[in-house]
Amino acid sequence: MEMLIVPAGKEPRTSTMKTKKQGARVGTSRHEAKVGKHLEKRSNPGQTWPAKLDRSTVILPESIPFRAVSKRSPPKGAVFIANQCGKDVMFAMMCSGLLQFSVRTLAVAALAATVASSTSARSNHDNDNNDNVRRQSGGTNCDEETFTSVLPTAAKIEKVEYVSSGSSFGEPDTDLMYPIPPTNLPELCAVIISVASSPISEYRFGVFLPADWNGRFLAVGNGGFGGGINWMDMGAGVRYGFAVVSTDTGHNSTTADTRWALDNGEMKTDWGWRALHGTVETGKSLVTTYYAKPISHSYYNGCSTGGRQGLKEVQISPDSFDGVLVGAPAWYTTRLNTWVCKVATYNWPANEPKHIDWHTLPPIGSEVVRQCDDLDGVTDGIISLPDQCNVNYDALRCSDDSSNTISDFATSNNCLNDAQIDTLRQMYTGFTLDSTGERVMPGLLPGSEDQMYTLLNYSDASPYGLGYIRNFLLDNPLFQASQYNDSILQLAEAVDPGNATADDYNLTTFRDRGGKMLLYHGAADGLVPTTAGSLYYDRVVQTTSNGDVNATRDFFRRLEIPGMQHCGLSVVGAPWAIGGAGQAAFLGNDTYSVPGFADAQHDVLLALVDWVENGKPVDQVVATTWNEQKDASSGVLRQRPVCAYPNTAKWDGSGNVDEAGSWSCGSASGGDNSSETENGAGSLASMNPFSGIVDVFRIFAII
Repeated sequence: MEMLIVPAGKEPRTSTMKTKKQGARVGTSRHEAKVGKHLEKRSNPGQTWPAKLDRSTVILPESIPFRAVSKRSPPKGAVFIANQCGKDVMFAMMCSGLLQFSVRTLAVAALAATVASSTSARSNHDNDNNDNVRRQSGGTNCDEETFTSVLPTAAKIEKVEYVSSGSSFGEPDTDLMYPIPPTNLPELCAVIISVASSPISEYRFGVFLPADWNGRFLAVGNGGFGGGINWMDMGAGVRYGFAVVSTDTGHNSTTADTRWALDNGEMKTDWGWRALHGTVETGKSLVTTYYAKPISHSYYNGCSTGGRQGLKEVQISPDSFDGVLVGAPAWYTTRLNTWVCKVATYNWPANEPKHIDWHTLPPIGSEVVRQCDDLDGVTDGIISLPDQCNVNYDALRCSDDSSNTISDFATSNNCLNDAQIDTLRQMYTGFTLDSTGERVMPGLLPGSEDQMYTLLNYSDASPYGLGYIRNFLLDNPLFQASQYNDSILQLAEAVDPGNATADDYNLTTFRDRGGKMLLYHGAADGLVPTTAGSLYYDRVVQTTSNGDVNATRDFFRRLEIPGMQHCGLSVVGAPWAIGGAGQAAFLGNDTYSVPGFADAQHDVLLALVDWVENGKPVDQVVATTWNEQKDASSGVLRQRPVCAYPNTAKWDGSGNVDEAGSWSCGSASGGDNSSETENGAGSLASMNPFSGIVDVFRIFAII
C-alpha cells in the first residue's frame, strides 16, 4: 500500500507503510487465529465509519510535518496521516508537565521502595541466597524443572522461588509501578516468566502458587499506562487461596508515563491486550503443571486500566474466565484519552477567566453535595443519586450582594465567574464535538468535583491525555494540548493504537458458555467517568440482549457505589470497600478482602465466585468504611448495600443510616441512570460522531 504524506499547505509525497496486520502477532497463544480474527473484524454495532473517513487526513499546524502511522482494521482504502516532530523527549516532557509528574511519582516510589526494602530485605533470601533454589511446597517441586517443559518457545524463566509463610515477595528495586511488595504472605511458590512477544518486544509476568490452593485461577490487572507486575494485588489474591498471575504489560514505568510507547507499535500492542492474553494462557499451563490438577474455575479482577484489560480479554477470548470483576473500566481508550487532553482547552491557560484552580474544587464539591445530598431522603453528606442531581449554577456564581441567600458559596472567595461555570459545566457534559455539539462520550457526575484535579490541574494537560496523543497516537513528543482539534479524535478512532479500546458489545459467546461479569464504579470518580461504565453496560444490553436489561442481568450486572472515587476511597465518608482491585492496598500491604468481613455479602470477588459456582446472582454487596478510612482497626464508621442496577439503596425511614440493615435494594425512582442522556446534555452520538465535521480534513489518498 502507498500513502500520501500531506502536511497542511504542502504537496503530497508518497511513503510505504507496514500495516498492523503484519506486525501484531501473538506467537505464544493457542488462540492466535481466533484473536486475530476478532481484532481484524470486530463486532461493534455501536459505531460506524463516516462516509468520507477513508479519504481524510488530519490537519495540524503547518510547522509540524506528518508521518504515517499504522492502523487497526480501518475501512478499505483508508489513509490516515499523523505528525512527527523531533525526538527531544525530555524537552517535550518539560513542556507538558509530565516530567514534573514523573519525577514526583518516582520520588514517592523510591521512598516506598526504600521502606519496603528495609522491612523485608531478607524476605525470601533468609532461606537461601540462590534465587532459583529447589524447594518443596505442598508436595510439589518449586523449581525451574517443574515449569520448563510447558513453556512456549518464546518464553523463559527468570526466577522460581520458594516463599515461606510470613515472608514477602516482589521487586522493590526495579518495579516502578508497584515497588512495595506484599508482606506476611502464605506459603507459596513464586515464578517470574518473560515472553518475547515480537522480535523487538517482550512482556513479563509473575505467578503466585499457594501451598493451600483452592483450585481456582485469578488474573489481576494493572493501572494507567504503568508497567510492572502488580505484586500487591497478587498478594491480596493469593490470600484467598487463588493461584494468581499478573503481567507488566510489556514495559516498566509509572502510571502516567507513556514515553515507552513512542515509535513502538509492538509495545503498544502488548499494553493494549497481548501481554495479559499471553499471561493468562501461559499462566494456566504453569498452574496445572505445578499442582498436577486441572483448574476448577478462572477469574479476573482489575480496576481502571485493569477494568479495560478484563473487558478486552473477554471480547477477544470469551473462554479465558468464568467470572470477571471489572472496576471503573477505562475501556473507551480512543475517546477517553483524547477527551482528557481536550479538557486542558477548557481550563487553560491559567491566566484566563475560565480557569478553575485546584484548591477551588473541594469547596465546589461541598456545595454540590449540599444541593443534592437529600435526593435519597437522607442527609448524610453523600450524593446517592447523582444522575438526578441538577446542579444549580446560580448557587455557584459570584454575588456581591451580602443579602444573597442562594448559598454561602456564592459570597465566598471560592465563587465562580460565568467562564468558570462554563468550564465546570463542560466537565459534567463530557466530550462534545466543536463543530456540531454532538456528544461522543458522557462526562463526570456531580459529586466527583474533588477528584477533577486529576484532569484539570496539571500545568498544561493531564499526561493521561497528552501523553496518549504524543506517544501512542502521533509518535510526536512535541505535540501540545493547544494544538488539539477534533480531527485528533477521528484519527484515534481509526488507528486505536495497540488495539486497546474494548468496544465490542457483543458478549454472546461469553454469556452462552456460562460466564458471569460484575462491573462496579464509584459515583464520585473524577478520573474515569462513572457514566462511561454505564455506557458500556447499556450498549451490551442493546447488542447482546436486544435491549432487555433483565436478560443481561442473567450474566452481567453493574453496581454504582455512591461517594466512592476512582477504584476506592471517599472524601465524604461513604462506604467504599468491597474487595475490589487495589482496595486492599489502601489498607496495608498484608491484607485482603474487606478486613473483618471476608464473605460473599461484603466482598464482591467472593460474591462473584458464589454466582459462578453456586448460581447465586449478586443483588447487592455491603460496602464498608472505617473511622479512619485506611485503617480497618479504627472501627466501622458506615456500612451500606450497593445494589445491582437498576435498583438503588433505600433507607427504611427509621433505622441507623450508618448500618446496612437500615437499607434495602429497590427500584430506582426518577432518572434511569442512563449514560446516553446524562445531565441533560442531549443524546450521545454513538453511531456516527463525525458526521458534519469532515470539512476540517484535507482529502488526499491513493491505493
